[in-house]
Amino acid sequence: MVGFENLVEVPPMRKNPVGYDVPEGVDIRGRYDAEFATILTRDALQFVASLQRQFATHIKYAMDCRNEAKLRYNRGALPAFDPATKPLRDADWLCAPPPPAIADRRVEITGPVERKMVINALNSGAKVFMADFEDALAPNWENLMRGHINLRDAVRGTISYHDKARNRVYKLNEQTAKLFVRPRGWHLPEAHVLIDGHPAAGCLVDFGLYFFHNWSAFRRNQGQGFGPFFYLPKMEHSTEARIWNNVFTAAEKMAGIENGSIRATVLIETLPAVFQMDEILYELRDHSVGLNCGRWDYIFSYVKTFQAHPDRLLPDRVLVGMAQHFMRSYSDLLIRTCHRRGVHAMGGMAAQIPIRDDPRANEAALELVRKDKLREVLAGHDGTWAAHPGLIPAIAEVFDAHMGGGPNQIQSAKREDAAGVQAEDLLQTPRGVRSMEGLRLNTRVGIQYVAAWLTGSGSVPLYNLMEDAATAEISRVQNWQWLKYGVELDGDGLGVRVTPELFGRVVEEEMERIEREVGKERFSKGMYREACKMFARQCTAPSLDDFLTLDAYNHIVLHHPLASSRL
Repeated sequence: MVGFENLVEVPPMRKNPVGYDVPEGVDIRGRYDAEFATILTRDALQFVASLQRQFATHIKYAMDCRNEAKLRYNRGALPAFDPATKPLRDADWLCAPPPPAIADRRVEITGPVERKMVINALNSGAKVFMADFEDALAPNWENLMRGHINLRDAVRGTISYHDKARNRVYKLNEQTAKLFVRPRGWHLPEAHVLIDGHPAAGCLVDFGLYFFHNWSAFRRNQGQGFGPFFYLPKMEHSTEARIWNNVFTAAEKMAGIENGSIRATVLIETLPAVFQMDEILYELRDHSVGLNCGRWDYIFSYVKTFQAHPDRLLPDRVLVGMAQHFMRSYSDLLIRTCHRRGVHAMGGMAAQIPIRDDPRANEAALELVRKDKLREVLAGHDGTWAAHPGLIPAIAEVFDAHMGGGPNQIQSAKREDAAGVQAEDLLQTPRGVRSMEGLRLNTRVGIQYVAAWLTGSGSVPLYNLMEDAATAEISRVQNWQWLKYGVELDGDGLGVRVTPELFGRVVEEEMERIEREVGKERFSKGMYREACKMFARQCTAPSLDDFLTLDAYNHIVLHHPLASSRL
């Protein structure tokens, strides 16, 4: 794709009579596998290529607009509601009503597209499973292709998994969660799929392959005549939603299904997007089923948006929760916006995981989850996210007790009081202290997450929380911010300033702690040293990288230039 070719090194094309059967202009550089070939069919690749050729320039323009906005913020500008679209925000209009199959979404579980995870999540008792090609997945070739195989089998109800270590076979229950799929964001390339000589947009590969193989079976087996269903990440402006709407329309025309069959929930997980929620819903009004508070990425985006604003420094990441005014305002405005337009307002992620060896600590963690979910349901959210099946009963109990017996709160929780939320409410700097322990935790979590990501795991349990790319990004950008502005660590009485020298010592000491915690053998076999160099380099870089995973992606790309053939 235009603009993506600078992110990865693409070797010259070579032809080979054995490999994937590809249409003209398409080249596959991932390892050949006969099972992968059932996903990478000529017709499926032709569909992906048609999307790429139709929308590549639009994506490039949207990414250029992101960069222009970043320059404005770095010069001192603040995100704001667009005066030009005020008439649209003030007008009375509705999105298409939610399809019956997904009217009730009170508990959703998320996770990567790994085979056992897919089965367990669909069987978890949640209303929805969001299968993730984005923040919870390290997008190496094997993960991506096996993920598509897993979802194809799940849609058809044939998926199973034999756990040889436990001598147990996992299969789907009769009742399963509804399947949503989250493709990657607009900014991420797919370096193993070249179209007209350029890496394809990762989101179009993810969407295109899944839709092509599954739209018919999904509508028959899961969607009650609608679908497939999607989650859309990382958008910053309604023009990016317009591209998705046009992608959906093109896919529906290809399949010969009615407009509005595909439905999607947009994650509001960037600070600029909170000022565009009405506009995003309007662009997707025939295809929308609401918005979601992607709160961990939202915190990351707050730092990234204000990277050149030394008056907007974050406290320790554990203190930046929904009790902060800017976070509560974001949630309230999202609920009001969604319900005014007739769609779901979904709550944020409960990242806790069960603590099996400590019942008291486990109950304390569950109590935190219950309080968070009680706040969400009383505020008017129609559902919420969990990172682990073990949380679902507790979350469901809270929502069941306060939903009023209906499938959602679209009509009963209009939240007109949130009409008064102003830009300054959404931009208020979070309050709290900064501590040495906060710096250490950021460093320890960031290094361990990158190490796992490089070895193929995008969702990692660390210190009783499920960490994904979003939470790792908070650790990275907060370290960068504290280093850039030499903040004083005022939370533990030390009064020291964060300097490169201090950070260097912290990195060394936290690497020693990681080695003690994981054990010497696992440490030596893992990629902790490589991850440490990468994470430390990004924390100390003169300018902030937009995404941790863009740099790391180059380390997991493995080209097989003989994988394609044209028969």
